[in-house]
Amino acid sequence: MPGTLPLRGTLLALFVALTLCAGCRAATKTPIPAAATDAQLAQTPGQQTAVFAGGCFWGTQSVFERVKGVVATTAGYAGGSASTATYPQVTTETTGHAESVKVVYDPSKITYGQLLRIFFSVAHDPTQLNRQGPDVGTSYRSAIFYADDEQRRISQAYIAQLDAAHVFNAPIVTQVVPLQGFYDAESYHQHYADSNPDNPYILVCDRPKVAALKAQFPELFQDHK
Repeated sequence: MPGTLPLRGTLLALFVALTLCAGCRAATKTPIPAAATDAQLAQTPGQQTAVFAGGCFWGTQSVFERVKGVVATTAGYAGGSASTATYPQVTTETTGHAESVKVVYDPSKITYGQLLRIFFSVAHDPTQLNRQGPDVGTSYRSAIFYADDEQRRISQAYIAQLDAAHVFNAPIVTQVVPLQGFYDAESYHQHYADSNPDNPYILVCDRPKVAALKAQFPELFQDHK
């Protein structure tokens, strides 16, 4: 992602971002169907973890940190080994890592299926293979890293449901794979969209995702503090 554009904040930089980010806005303009297979809301508060990869982790995090029931989010890397979980290494596209976001949520307030619905509809485009908009490579792939069999079952059933209903114009390419490890990204990547609101990439690629979340799921939207 072009987060360190030397022309940041200029009209030229904004034009570049508009050109590059044409394909990295929210995946849909209207809410997609809810998951037919889902967990029940828990009877008591608690914490569970979901890990999603959907292109640049700046945008994915900026969406999920604004979802009611989400306790915390962390940008990081999943899919590769701990020894290669650094941004300079991941950008070589040789580590097996995907830029990912760990979502800690309260299952008494939001279900895993509801998180998946947001992931597929506003966080990214699940039909783009190994890219999101201008960001190209396996580190920008669409993936669900499941923590247990229930998450695997719900994820696979939802993908099958959406594909069968032809919700998207192309088949979903999202990988559903077991979580082997999650490694926090560098501190400057954490909540990057909030810390750099005037970055042209953020303005064009990530702000529309947050706007889509608010418009499509007002009952789940909360301002990030």
